Amino acid sequence: MVVDPHKYYIIARKGEIKPYLVLKQGDSFALFSHYGDIEQIGLGEEGIYHKGTRFVSRLEFFLFDAKPFFLSSGVREDNILLTVDLTNPDTIVSKNLFLPRGSIHVLRSKFLFEGGYYECIKIQNFALFPISLPFSIAFDADFADIFEVRGVRRERRGERLKATVRERSVILGYRGLDGVLREASFTFSPNPTEIRDSQAIFWTNLAPKGTFTLFLTISFIENGISQSFSFKEAFSKTKKTLETFKKKSCMISTSNEQFNAWVERSYTDLFMMLTEVPMGLYPYAGIPWFNTIFGRDGIITALECLWVNPDIAKGVLSYLAATQAKEEIPEKDAQPGKIIHEVRKGEMAATGEIPFDYYYGSVDTTPFFIILAGAYYERTGDREFIKLLWPHIELALNWIDYYGDMDKDGFIEYMPSANGLVNKGWKDSYDSVFHADGSLASPPIALVEVQGYVYAAKQNAAYLAKILGKEKIAKRLLKEAKALKRKFNKLFWCEEIGSYIFALDGNKSPCKVRTSNAGHALFSGIATKICAKRLTRTLFEDHFFSGWGIRTVSSLEKNYNPISYHNGSVWPHDNALIAYGLSHYGFKEQVLTIMKGLFEASNFFGLHRLPELFCGFPRRADEGPTHYPVACSPQTWSTVAVFFLIQACLGITFKEKKLYFYSPILPSFLEEVYLKNLRVGNDFIDLYLKRYQNDVVINVLKKKRDIEILILK
Repeated sequence: MVVDPHKYYIIARKGEIKPYLVLKQGDSFALFSHYGDIEQIGLGEEGIYHKGTRFVSRLEFFLFDAKPFFLSSGVREDNILLTVDLTNPDTIVSKNLFLPRGSIHVLRSKFLFEGGYYECIKIQNFALFPISLPFSIAFDADFADIFEVRGVRRERRGERLKATVRERSVILGYRGLDGVLREASFTFSPNPTEIRDSQAIFWTNLAPKGTFTLFLTISFIENGISQSFSFKEAFSKTKKTLETFKKKSCMISTSNEQFNAWVERSYTDLFMMLTEVPMGLYPYAGIPWFNTIFGRDGIITALECLWVNPDIAKGVLSYLAATQAKEEIPEKDAQPGKIIHEVRKGEMAATGEIPFDYYYGSVDTTPFFIILAGAYYERTGDREFIKLLWPHIELALNWIDYYGDMDKDGFIEYMPSANGLVNKGWKDSYDSVFHADGSLASPPIALVEVQGYVYAAKQNAAYLAKILGKEKIAKRLLKEAKALKRKFNKLFWCEEIGSYIFALDGNKSPCKVRTSNAGHALFSGIATKICAKRLTRTLFEDHFFSGWGIRTVSSLEKNYNPISYHNGSVWPHDNALIAYGLSHYGFKEQVLTIMKGLFEASNFFGLHRLPELFCGFPRRADEGPTHYPVACSPQTWSTVAVFFLIQACLGITFKEKKLYFYSPILPSFLEEVYLKNLRVGNDFIDLYLKRYQNDVVINVLKKKRDIEILILK
């Protein structure tokens, strides 16, 4: 089998990486410059995308045939609306008229909603005399597949169609190799003075303090199907959706305003990334490269915010059950019972140029699906849903035993794919699994964290089987989990490095490498107490903990590179999973260390938005963390890491109508925490938590009589 390890590598050809402003709603997202424009500069990823295709590749505003002066721009706190303030430079309008800078104010307000882009441009004259003002909007649509933008080369493309120009609109079209007609319809109100296939020109006469308002709507049309609303109607609808989501979620506030900014950003980014699918809500993975369904990302996101809003987990489980593989399809890495890795909707997926339309190439998503099912039941007590889900859980268990354990040694392995992924754990870079000497591990590969996920999956499945009255199945699964834990700790623990090994390669040779993957053995509970204590000490030594978080690879390792994607960087979701595991083993002070590092890191990123990852350089005094060049931001499992960290600190657990706090603790920078609208069973409670040195006092502000709260040390 010939494998191209660089096939889906995200290419960054230019040295300058410019920050962008992000909007996302449903299957659409947009990347704008600080001007609110779309230009092919930097890495060339700016644009408005819909279902994996860039429908708008240029959108530039000009005043007097030039770029206006930039004043300010930003996305509103609720992530719905992007606004840009512009003004004119010093301008010679005519021989007898000089317009000083700052005479004209331009306010651009824009958002996305249900397959459309909406922009309102308001222009006001603050000069003391009337002005005949020219301005224009240049636009284009290249209909590039997201994988083209990422750098994948295509042998041929579809047909770009001749533009349709009307009095107030322009339609740009493209018929793809998949037979789909994709169109971008640019509609202006009022009508332009002059309209062309790539430009709309306006002349307006403005009296002193006079205003002119222009509305631009861009519809993303596939095979003639689209819908559009007025600016006001679309904006009202998207606001109501946010309000509904918040009413169903536990809202967190604290005595620390900077921490509140991080939490509030996490709520609004989570809402932005949630997408309505036929089975419920599903959190898309990240912008720009992963604005779609990913099985692993969706599951981990749902776990991280399960205590805040369990509806997300139900939507994720429902979708993944509905798309569970039913047959073997080698080119898609599909096998009966396997849970999906990734779904793509663009032209290249539809034509088979990439295998990701429905792709099953991950080794860990299937056991993680069972873990989430068990956690969801514990959180909600929703027995009827678990009863419906049980056949899918059984299929997943069958996949683990029959397909996952390729050589029947009791461990789950994977092989690389010719057309798909080389590595199939969460660190899926081609060079992410290696030995201590730096050589890449030969397949099939058994990753350390995956064995832990299988252990937790069998325990959770046993719990659910017992709930459903399947005692015989429950006993068998518990027996299998116990045997796996015993064998795992015998073969994966390495005293020499003070950690579990990274993996076993195809020859069953251990990859004696210190990686954060070993920390996931704490999350799954497969680590023994003795090994957990030793591993915890290792994870927080200087070679592992950067000051901001635990690195993916220790700086002692040969392949350590703090600027790499997986071999030395810091990933917030990775740290959150480890922190959750540390909490269960009683290492609460170390949980606080991770929380403090990530909280302080969040203060150095724009909007308090933790990105997908950042570089693993050691923390330097009075400086923030170093950005990773092509990290997604937002990336949803990073976005909601703060919720998992809070849960780990407070030891929050749910059982029926009982709410438990196991050894609750708060960091020194959080004196008070308010939990409002926390769902327990079918009811809601409000709590006030106060830190007293190493203790936390919990006061009930509002609750139903039958909700019981227990604090256990």
